[in-house]
Amino acid sequence: MSNKESFGKTIGVVVAVCLVCSIIVSGAAIGLRPQKEANKLLDRQTNILNAAGLLKKAGENIVPTYNKYVESKVLDLDTGAFTDTFHGATDPAIYDQYKSVRKDGIRPAEDTAKLIRRPNKVSVYYVKNDAGKVETIVLPINGSGLWNMMYAFLAISPDGNTVKSLVYYDHKETPGLGGEVQNLDWIASWNGKQLFNASGKVAIKVVKGGAKPGDVNGVDALSGATLTSQGVEKSLQYWLGENGYGPFLTKVRNGSLNNG
Repeated sequence: MSNKESFGKTIGVVVAVCLVCSIIVSGAAIGLRPQKEANKLLDRQTNILNAAGLLKKAGENIVPTYNKYVESKVLDLDTGAFTDTFHGATDPAIYDQYKSVRKDGIRPAEDTAKLIRRPNKVSVYYVKNDAGKVETIVLPINGSGLWNMMYAFLAISPDGNTVKSLVYYDHKETPGLGGEVQNLDWIASWNGKQLFNASGKVAIKVVKGGAKPGDVNGVDALSGATLTSQGVEKSLQYWLGENGYGPFLTKVRNGSLNNG
């Protein structure tokens, strides 16, 4: 057998093996997709319960606790009203605004959070007590940090102004510096802060060097992580403003919580 024929057969075998492997990998990816989506949904529900202060109560019963206490809604930012029409899902509980942004999104005119694209339809989570009364509103927010996009859930009281928690669950910030967005003490420092001033303007801020005593709008910046701290502040300014949840929260502050 010539070297040319031997080389040709070797290439043929390599190509055949590659094709078989690619088919196996593709099949596995398709087969595992439902489980991957289910895990992603469970992770989101876990983080929402964490932001709402219900994670300890839930224990291992994440899904039953979520289904009992959390009502998922989809808000159309163009109209400022809740909607039943949105891309990629028929159930608000499984709607993923970050996945849908590719088809249902715009380029923000004033992109202070460096979103690049912002979804037109976003999630709002009403967290209720055993009597069915809304105790917490959880809002997804995102914005650029030092290295990449940071994702969080902002939990606020039914007054539409008082922060309960700000929980970052996905980021690429530097451990020990910007990564301290997940420090429990820093998370606790947000509790009770006010998002807006008396005129209804966004007033929440992250203060380099530390907020002054009695500053209801100021939260201490992360030590050694100026750009991450600025990213947090700019994310909040964008999402609480007119192009984000601002109009919705104005309605809430005016007493229209239950009718959107």
